[in-house]
Amino acid sequence: MKSTSLSLIAGTVALAAVTGFAALTAPGDGDTTQAGAATRLPVERSSLLCPAPGLSELAETTYTSFTPAGGGGEAGTAELLQSTATTADDATTGDENDESKDKSKDKDEEDKGKKKADPEKPVVSLKEPGKPATADVSGGDAPALVGTATGRLAPGWTTQQTTTVEVGSSRGLLGVSCTGPDTDFWFPAASTAKSREDYVHLTNPDDTAAVADIELYGPDGTLKSDVGEGITVPARSSVPVLISTLTSEAAEDVTVHVTTRTGRVGAVVRAADEATGSDWLAASADPTGTLVLPGIPADATSVRLVAFAPGDDDADLKVKLLGKNGAISPAGHEDLHVKSRMTAGVDLKDITRGEAGSLLLTPADGGKGTPVVAALRVVRGKGDGQEVGYIPATGPVGAQATAADNRAKGTTLSLTAPDATATVKVTASAGSEGGEQAVKTYTVKGGTTLAVTPPVPVGLKGSYALTVETQSGGPVHAARTLALPQDGIQMFTVQTLPDDGGTVEVPAAEQDLSVLDD
Repeated sequence: MKSTSLSLIAGTVALAAVTGFAALTAPGDGDTTQAGAATRLPVERSSLLCPAPGLSELAETTYTSFTPAGGGGEAGTAELLQSTATTADDATTGDENDESKDKSKDKDEEDKGKKKADPEKPVVSLKEPGKPATADVSGGDAPALVGTATGRLAPGWTTQQTTTVEVGSSRGLLGVSCTGPDTDFWFPAASTAKSREDYVHLTNPDDTAAVADIELYGPDGTLKSDVGEGITVPARSSVPVLISTLTSEAAEDVTVHVTTRTGRVGAVVRAADEATGSDWLAASADPTGTLVLPGIPADATSVRLVAFAPGDDDADLKVKLLGKNGAISPAGHEDLHVKSRMTAGVDLKDITRGEAGSLLLTPADGGKGTPVVAALRVVRGKGDGQEVGYIPATGPVGAQATAADNRAKGTTLSLTAPDATATVKVTASAGSEGGEQAVKTYTVKGGTTLAVTPPVPVGLKGSYALTVETQSGGPVHAARTLALPQDGIQMFTVQTLPDDGGTVEVPAAEQDLSVLDD
């Protein structure tokens, strides 16, 4: 008989290394934590992917990279590099033919004569926690970015991409929090309508190609497509896919489902409308029975809710607006029935009526409910002064969440406590060019939304980051609105603040498991 000792810590370290989200160190000899207990440690590696902002030669893009202070750990790096520029025509599917290969070769010959930026030179490089680093890019040819943070710069690392286009069909203030790589994304509130031009941007951070599938679901179910399967995203490259080219069916409300067969990608949708401009649509939180969509502006002139139930069961939902004084049910839209694998859309009009709020979707029967995904299409302004933004369902702030690229004016922070009253601490970081951090604590009553002008760093120069930490009470969901009015148009963008995943739960001490062999 022999005994083999297995270390749970070794297994956890191996898993973290495989996923790429964290590299962990076992406790030292002096650790006195009880065997088998769990603890939370800062991650030591994070990855982010920013989509190509290319919209117009008039586009002005700012990247703001930030890691909250206090994470500890060894010195590290946090850099975002250019990906290989790849067009939708360059992406290949399983049906690629010799003609498409010849076109690709011709394009390669064209590109040989063009001067290219050094792909090894970081576009933005963060030097220290607690102080943002920024970079500006002009024009429509800026590529997607691929980045990694290590050491003490990894826990809570975030990057905001903010693009301003003042005129044209792509006009707007487009904001997106750069995403981590994954294998599954849901995007309600996309469209294949003639007035829309929506692109799914797929970015591959790895050194081998990824293969993705894109499924589209309209009000009557699956939108037939023969070209959404087997889309190859080359190593460290980005591919934009115009979703209206994937199907011949036009639909106002479409849910986009992106999955990968091999590899990982970052995915985000750039939605553009002829009348209301453009913005980024980030992925909804994973399907669940209860959803929170925080941060609807007080002056919203139109709010459209789009929901989708990906499973075999229909979903019946209660719809409530959580305002500063409590919850109300929108007249005529108190309930929403979502058929299985069919996209449901409902026009809530000017639901906020001068009071900022958040939407809460709960199961009609009060139980666990059918899993759904959801997003809001929000319009501010009227006539030629309309501007659009998108708010996906999001998870709670959890331990900590951050929104970068806040300005001295134009920033609103929305805090929603759908259940019990909660207290959060909000830290305004030092400015990117100067200033000292400021801290303020807020109490959010259960069932309400608190919309505030957040603290601003003392002596602010440049932009700053806002970090929200849950202190006590129930879960809090948050969103940051950045408004930059331009020539009478209420340009704005909304980013949600889910938990940044800056820590990971691991065994605190080695546990001995014995495998007995005869």
